[in-house]
Amino acid sequence: MNKNPFTDELYKKRTHPQAPDIRGEYFRDVTKIIHSQPFRRLKSKTQVFSSPDNDHICTRIEHVLHVSTIAVSVCKGLNESGNWRLDEEMAQAIGLAHDLGHAPFGHEGERAISLKIAPAKFMHEINGYRVVERLTNYGQGLNLTYAVKDGMLCHCGEDFTSNALKPTATPNVLEKIKDRSHLPTTYEGCVVRLADKIAYLGRDIEDAVREKMITPEDVPAVIKRELGKKNGEIINTLVLDLVDNSKNTDAIGFSKEKFEIINELRKFNYENIYNQSAISQQKEVLYQAMGWLFDFFTMLFKKHGFTKDYDKEQLRVSRNFGHYIQSMASVYKGDESLVKLIVTDYIAGMTDIYALNAIKEAVGVNLNFNF
Repeated sequence: MNKNPFTDELYKKRTHPQAPDIRGEYFRDVTKIIHSQPFRRLKSKTQVFSSPDNDHICTRIEHVLHVSTIAVSVCKGLNESGNWRLDEEMAQAIGLAHDLGHAPFGHEGERAISLKIAPAKFMHEINGYRVVERLTNYGQGLNLTYAVKDGMLCHCGEDFTSNALKPTATPNVLEKIKDRSHLPTTYEGCVVRLADKIAYLGRDIEDAVREKMITPEDVPAVIKRELGKKNGEIINTLVLDLVDNSKNTDAIGFSKEKFEIINELRKFNYENIYNQSAISQQKEVLYQAMGWLFDFFTMLFKKHGFTKDYDKEQLRVSRNFGHYIQSMASVYKGDESLVKLIVTDYIAGMTDIYALNAIKEAVGVNLNFNF
């Protein structure tokens, strides 16, 4: 029977020990996550399309719910095969937590922040670990289990070079992870990594059709024939393929045939959705606007530092930033050299709507992104 290679003691370890309760360790993490402020803010953060006037466009909170339920479905299917022993609640928690580090405006907001902190690079996986370990609850963090934090750090759903996944040969040292080259330390983390792909590829087509960027007829016939015409059909096909192809092996992966079609779907999405010229033009505006916002808060911090003088500022956005600085004093410990990190933490935590309002108030530019 396939099960995780390391001990429960490692997987269930928390930074700050807590006495067990009736929920069990991983369902306890589920409740910690869904009651947290970073999770609630996902309802107003972009997944791929920023369309605040359309309630049917997928938001980041919907995406993590999809990933979580898909991951649990895969674990259930593998467990029922009799050859696997996976923890469904661990997979649920990793799925819910995996995108807590996303900035406003999705991957484009991530790239916009990276432009301001170069040569460093903003990565939502690394930021997610920072959010749950150090920033949430005014510096106390969520105190999640090692397994859930590891799965969050190593989810990288944009990696299409690997299909069949196994846990890393030696446990990850979470504090040392600074890039996307690491595999998860659990099979459940591997499941979430593939569930991420299942969740967004079909849904992005559905949203693109709804936004009239493409028509159903534009989707290649081989994708519709082999995966399905609708998002629900695509999810069902890929979940069943993942379970069937993995149940008698020691790795989690799609069949060779379906993995090739997945890459065709990804190629189609990039050529016809993500890289459309109209969207690319709006992205450039976003990068500039986010840059202005970054500069505004940087200058404001250099002016006031860790003092309470922000309350003297006329703009509400300035006073709000000051309240953040005061509430996070224990995190930054009065170190004014951390200005880039402080501003990055603040902007990355914003919802799309709050960021747009901040840009309007701080810079005087009224933007309405639709990408």
